Amino acid sequence: MLRAESVSFGYDGGFTLTDANVAIAAGSLTGLLGPNGCGKTTLLKLLSGVLRPRTGRVMLGDRVLNSMTRRELARHIASVPQETHPAFDYSVMEMVLMGRHPHLSAFQLEGPADFEIARQALDATGTRHLAARNYMTLSGGEKQRVVIASALAQSTEVLLLDEPTASLDLGYQLDVASLLARLNRERSVTMVLATHDLNLVASLCERLVVMRDGRILAAGPTREVLTGETVRQLYDVEADVQFHQRAGHLTVIPVRRTS
Repeated sequence: MLRAESVSFGYDGGFTLTDANVAIAAGSLTGLLGPNGCGKTTLLKLLSGVLRPRTGRVMLGDRVLNSMTRRELARHIASVPQETHPAFDYSVMEMVLMGRHPHLSAFQLEGPADFEIARQALDATGTRHLAARNYMTLSGGEKQRVVIASALAQSTEVLLLDEPTASLDLGYQLDVASLLARLNRERSVTMVLATHDLNLVASLCERLVVMRDGRILAAGPTREVLTGETVRQLYDVEADVQFHQRAGHLTVIPVRRTS
């Protein structure tokens, strides 16, 4: 459904992403894994159409993203950034209703159908009881679920998430991971999750794309890609990667630096 074909991108005087090839299957939950500064966020922005590749192309189905308007892209692809800082004191309901904007014409106000979609998104993320609260008064975990609700209200088939559990405590990390798994399972939302949390992708993602220094090192099923050797290549860390019977997925335990 969503793919990057020989995509390269560079910032002036800085980071360069080189010859990236990624294929994201419809309905899949794919992890984008790598150390800080490896290019995960840049690749997500290319996949969302926020950035345009210098060479190569990004395709959604049979269409090139560059040929689509911003409004059209927003009807197909929603993004959840690392942090959200609204310019005004919006309520939770107002934040979620922003997800409906790509479906409204200029100066059109949200109607009953839009409010119903927003309420369904709040229900799906367990945040409906927060609808009247000021967004900025929420905890970190609550804010993240509200932002995900706003993305769901866009009614897109693709959801791109950049470090969705960063700065959250362990309980909220589990809550967000469980929420994403349920949304993927029940709504068949195609998800790409960028993170450096090895155990998060091990528990959540069926496929992985691993990156370092602006290059994709490997891609494939999580159980095949997430190995001790992969961890060493990515982080210069020796780690034990084993299947945890009780957890039901691979777990990664760092042992020591290799350099």
